[in-house]
Amino acid sequence: MVWESADLVTWSAPWLLNVAGTIPDGRNAWAPEAIWNPATGDYVLYWATKATLNGVFKHRVYHARTTNFRSITTPQVYIDRGGSQETIDTQIVEVPAGVGNHRYVRASRDDQITIEGSDSVLGPWTRLGDLAAIGLTGAQVEGPMWLRFNNRDEWTLYLDQYASGRGYLPVLTVNPSSPGSYRIPASGSYHLGGTRKRHGSILNLTAAEQNRVLARWRGTAVNRIQAYSHQDRYVRHADYDVRLDANVSPEQDAQFRLVPGLTGGAGTISFQSVNFPNHYLRHYGFDFRLDAHDGTTTFAEDASFRQVAGLANSSWVSFRSVNYPDRHIRHNNFLLRLDLISDARGRDDATFRLTS
Repeated sequence: MVWESADLVTWSAPWLLNVAGTIPDGRNAWAPEAIWNPATGDYVLYWATKATLNGVFKHRVYHARTTNFRSITTPQVYIDRGGSQETIDTQIVEVPAGVGNHRYVRASRDDQITIEGSDSVLGPWTRLGDLAAIGLTGAQVEGPMWLRFNNRDEWTLYLDQYASGRGYLPVLTVNPSSPGSYRIPASGSYHLGGTRKRHGSILNLTAAEQNRVLARWRGTAVNRIQAYSHQDRYVRHADYDVRLDANVSPEQDAQFRLVPGLTGGAGTISFQSVNFPNHYLRHYGFDFRLDAHDGTTTFAEDASFRQVAGLANSSWVSFRSVNYPDRHIRHNNFLLRLDLISDARGRDDATFRLTS
């Protein structure tokens, strides 16, 4: 699945790039990565697919080239260790001149975490070693992810401790192309937060990109939207429809972040889903649904509202539409709608409370 953005704040609707569909007997597409290839002026996209080749059914890493992530060249085998040995979870890092003997270094999980080097994205690649000397093999860790520190000439290779279920372990080196230089830091010298991280990818941000992202999401609380007229019920999405329910499960279906309105209008808000973060509450034909942001002006207007004093109780809140300012969000028989409010029942049904 592919999304694109010009600013890391507004994202397109997703589209499917069926990379494994052209591989004979291709069964899956795991851990996709991409790297710009200056030699060909396009991206090299690579991933793991389990397929039968030369009578052997196993995971191999394949690659293809693309300029737009909508069409690709015919996939080719990128890594095949031979025999029945599978290979998954490759990630490549470009190393600056003067560090090590190779421009590119890649790490993959086979029976080890194998480190290889090359001066070209498409190879040939040379095996440099593995991490067995520091007690890490493919039976214990997978999902390698590179990070170069911003404040010093040192790299971390994060490895997912999948066998023990403990998430990422950082391994440090000053030279990614020298596996003998890798070391595991003392356990008290790093902290990865309270949630388990695994199978990720990290990109550098410019200061402008960072500022845009932080301005949009810094300190954004997670809220539930409680109904005034049925205070045991909360707004939730279910199969992308939106309604009121009690005892919502999973609880994230009733959790939203109030973010600045997608229209960009001062004082407006939008409701961003917690468990589908590219999806927002929007009205469509005055009915409500949870939809992926498609980048259009119409979507932004349908998903933007003004928070006003509660129509039935001023200590609660109501939400007035941006593009239909005479209408408010209300529920009708527990289904969320955008309606004209003309009576006491409507005012009750259009009044809510934001709770944690």
